[in-house]
Amino acid sequence: MFVDLETVICDSEDDGLKDFRIPDYIFLSESEVKKPSHVPASPVIVFVNSRSGGQLGGELLISYQTLLNNNQVFDLSENAPNKVLHQLYFNIEKLKRDGDSLAPEIQRRLRIIVAGGDGTAGWILGVISDLNLAQPPPVATVPLGTGNNLPFAFGWGKKNPGTDPESVKMFLDQVRNAKEMKVDSWHVLMRMKVPREEGTRDPIPPLELPHSLHEDALDEEGYRTFRGGFWNYFSMGMDAQVSYAFHNERKLHPEKFKNQAANQTAYAKLTCSQGWFWATLSHPSSSNIAQLAKIWIMRKPGHWEVLSVPPTIRSIICLNLPSFSGGLNPWGKPSRRHRVKEWTRLYVDDGFLEIVGFRNAWHGVVLYAPSGHGTRLAQARGIRFEFHKSATDHTFMRMDGEPWKQPLPKENDNVIVEISCSGQVNMLATGNHPSKSVNDPSTPLTPKDNELDSDEEEVIEGISEERKKFGAASSFQLPEDFHISLS
Repeated sequence: MFVDLETVICDSEDDGLKDFRIPDYIFLSESEVKKPSHVPASPVIVFVNSRSGGQLGGELLISYQTLLNNNQVFDLSENAPNKVLHQLYFNIEKLKRDGDSLAPEIQRRLRIIVAGGDGTAGWILGVISDLNLAQPPPVATVPLGTGNNLPFAFGWGKKNPGTDPESVKMFLDQVRNAKEMKVDSWHVLMRMKVPREEGTRDPIPPLELPHSLHEDALDEEGYRTFRGGFWNYFSMGMDAQVSYAFHNERKLHPEKFKNQAANQTAYAKLTCSQGWFWATLSHPSSSNIAQLAKIWIMRKPGHWEVLSVPPTIRSIICLNLPSFSGGLNPWGKPSRRHRVKEWTRLYVDDGFLEIVGFRNAWHGVVLYAPSGHGTRLAQARGIRFEFHKSATDHTFMRMDGEPWKQPLPKENDNVIVEISCSGQVNMLATGNHPSKSVNDPSTPLTPKDNELDSDEEEVIEGISEERKKFGAASSFQLPEDFHISLS
């Protein structure tokens, strides 16, 4: 059986939620087909991290399940998003082949809602990228985390939303009316030698890496390659160390982190207790970025040059969105009258990263001033960190809210981290959001914005399919005789 679109009519008794509901048979291939009385204008898939926001994640999950079809609302602690979306698109493709007319409409209009922290949102974006669809569904983010940088960047706010049904209905209306924005995706490649237990291939200790960074290969010399991606920022040093301490503390004492206010207070205390306000007294010079790594940047495709980093910089941020540390903009808004270099404003879809440095926590406080910003280091199409043996055996890194403790080389080994642009994703934006597009006619262009557009397209097209993969690509294994439609 299949649904004939000609028989689908608008129900005058529509309760307002039918625009978002997806029929059961779209998800469950064995379920009985019931012809719906309404074509949803904005069908949604909802992913909720029930562990985010204290008890708010669980409450929000219940509200969405109450208002929508249970089969379109998923708890990420129980359902892997790669399996959910893989099965959904598999079913849609099968229904289209069987002549179902509603399935392609669901595919064309589908929108994704992600409720959780920045790490959760990055996880879903990585999974969507791995599907490699011609029309990937746009994503709206519900701020349930501590920083909520991704939601803020696109107008969804940075405070935990209401979890009651009325609040959810208001959010759904915003999703229906939101506009789509293209956002650059940044590919991360990390190559390092991981200590192994003699006679095994298991690393010691196991690396706790972000969802969107996964092991790709192990060569004969014992070097492991990890690949992943981010959409907001990659950072190293001071800020990542505080974030790592916060995440560890939350794991040990989850009862102390029941709401956003408590989380932010704990975060501020950790910043103080770790001595980053007085970094020159509390931390050795070996933690300075210039002593940790040699850094290369790519301003033009294929042309690498060494980036000179001031010796006092203890934190470096590679920024794609104008939202960091709870909605602050480390890059700021360069002044045309007083700028020393040809800096331009930050665009989310121009193929450039804004690279910023900070000396200490006091330096970060200037971001609260209207014209405040960090030390602008570069605007680049790629960046490469080369770590060799140093006075310290580790540093801290963070991607889109997920921090980890990164081992550094011993003896003659090295660690390489390379970041490059790799395509784009679709985000949903609402209200007065800070993210700006280079294609927005209301935004003044600069020479950089139109520079080498054709070359950049050639570079992206030349990247191998393997290199484009993000977090969960290996799990998308379709039968050999079945392919997801790209039409």
